[in-house]
Amino acid sequence: MAIINFGSINIDHVYQVDHFVQPGETIASSHYQCLLGGKGANQSIALARAGSEVRHVGKINETDVAFKQTMIRDGIDCKHVTCTETASGHAIIQVTPSAENAIVLFGGANHEMTPKDIMYALDIVKSADWVLTQNETNNIDQVLSQAKAKGLKVAFNPAPMTESVKHLPHECIDLLIVNEVEAEEISGRQDLDKMEDYFRQDWPHAEVLITLGKAGVRMLKKDKTINVPAFEVDAVDTTAAGDTFIGYFLSAYSNHADSKTALIRACAASALAVMKMGAAQSIPNKEDVNRFLAKQNLSGRH
Repeated sequence: MAIINFGSINIDHVYQVDHFVQPGETIASSHYQCLLGGKGANQSIALARAGSEVRHVGKINETDVAFKQTMIRDGIDCKHVTCTETASGHAIIQVTPSAENAIVLFGGANHEMTPKDIMYALDIVKSADWVLTQNETNNIDQVLSQAKAKGLKVAFNPAPMTESVKHLPHECIDLLIVNEVEAEEISGRQDLDKMEDYFRQDWPHAEVLITLGKAGVRMLKKDKTINVPAFEVDAVDTTAAGDTFIGYFLSAYSNHADSKTALIRACAASALAVMKMGAAQSIPNKEDVNRFLAKQNLSGRH
């Protein structure tokens, strides 16, 4: 069983600065990092570190092949990560001493996925495979419809949330994963219980996960509502918390773990991620998650 992730690959250029640059101002950076990022790549890394077979589908510039090798070293099948002459998706990130950030994002090669690329990536699949996608690439409607035509389970994380999400073929989605802000934008409701009422009425075909930060997570299934609290830890950087949660949940859930066990495991992985700086480099491996859960005296082993 594999998870085929149609996802973004970004190059993050991170600059440590005393303050955000002002119009007409030139300032020096005290530190610089060039890191692999993007919601798609982060979620593939989380899936791989959780122990899943994951195939990533995406585009990068031909000069950035080293970042593809980084994903391969994490155990990700990158056969369908292809090179293009267009600049890779990237972000220019300013980070201040108080950990505030300002980001300029360029989609680049992430927006060059064609229906043919999607068809080719789905050419040889098994009925038990899942498809995962986010909202940082193009032709998402084609990913959803082609995956469903193949009879595959489809998980969708509409981040970053845009108006276009409301016009996608929602009937093709089996698992919707949103944070509280995204749930509010989709539903038009602010109260969590009213959001639940909306999804039960308007998304009866899908299971819905609403992540709630420090408050944990709520999962809506056809016959019940499951609430799991977050673990209390000292957070230093929440950058990859959501992507870590998604990867670990889907890894466990797609391998037939019961819902609550998968949620606990995902919350544990997310807790470990926020205790480290960075995005992909903060995502824990499954042995770390197992040890954390053992210390908590909880289930969620996988």
